[in-house]
Amino acid sequence: MERRGFAAVKKFMKELYKNRVWLLMVLPGTIWFLLFSYLPMFGTVIAFKNFRYDPNGFFSSIFNSEWVGFDNFKFLFSTNDAFVITRNTVLYNAIFIILGLILGVGIAIVLSELANKKLSKVYQTGMLFPHFLSWVVVSYFVYTFLSADRGLINNLLEWFGGHPISWYNQSKYWPFILVIVNMWKGVGYGSIVYLAAIVGIDRTYYEAAMIDGATKWKQIRHVTIPMITPLIVILTILNVGKIFNSDFGLFYQVPRDSGPLFSTTNVIDTFVYRGLTTMGDIGMSTAAGLYQSAVGFILVLLTNYIVKKIDKEYALF
Repeated sequence: MERRGFAAVKKFMKELYKNRVWLLMVLPGTIWFLLFSYLPMFGTVIAFKNFRYDPNGFFSSIFNSEWVGFDNFKFLFSTNDAFVITRNTVLYNAIFIILGLILGVGIAIVLSELANKKLSKVYQTGMLFPHFLSWVVVSYFVYTFLSADRGLINNLLEWFGGHPISWYNQSKYWPFILVIVNMWKGVGYGSIVYLAAIVGIDRTYYEAAMIDGATKWKQIRHVTIPMITPLIVILTILNVGKIFNSDFGLFYQVPRDSGPLFSTTNVIDTFVYRGLTTMGDIGMSTAAGLYQSAVGFILVLLTNYIVKKIDKEYALF
């Protein structure tokens, strides 16, 4: 028995040494995940406590805080905010997933079909540039269009004889504004993965389709889309898992934290932030964050299970 255990350890150490170069390559990423993703998971216990600061430090505060069970969750779900932030988060992300998929795949196909490859690179760069802009910068871009007194859109409305609109005080416009801004900033980056997959498709498939008399549209429909379907499914599963996560900058910076817009701009991430900064309620904020993560995890498993039932080859795991 001891010899078998020693042989297993020896084999394991041999494999480590054999793959030492690759293990060293992933070591920085592993350390990053341990420090910033797994170690902070210990803090989820705060969701079940009435957190109070202790002069002896953070860990002492956690251990000495009163255990309240699910009271923080009860308080969260007993308010109107729970329904509003959940509704906004889910609906916005559902729209982002659907539009991002359609526009991302569409743009990737169009770029791959451009005959002038230099011009295609110019278009790619132009669409990719907004992704690298900070949401703070984007919020000022949006403000130049929507400012009540100096905004470009209000100036155009007045020039055509209309009345200026107080954009930052009327929530009915913001579902459309946020969707447009998010697509403008992210669709170029999202199309890169699909473009890389399309470029990697064996050209003989297209040549065979052309010999059979397939038009360009039929080539896209029967060759391009089926070949990138596994990638589409995998990315969709991952995006569904993040349906309870929101881009904080989009929902906080772009609306400029305007109170009258909270009914359409308040999501789980902004709710947690405001809970920490205004109420100082760390327990309820942690409960909201844990609720967000748990539902996202369940959605990944559920979506993957459904995909596996349809076609195992397209499942993530």
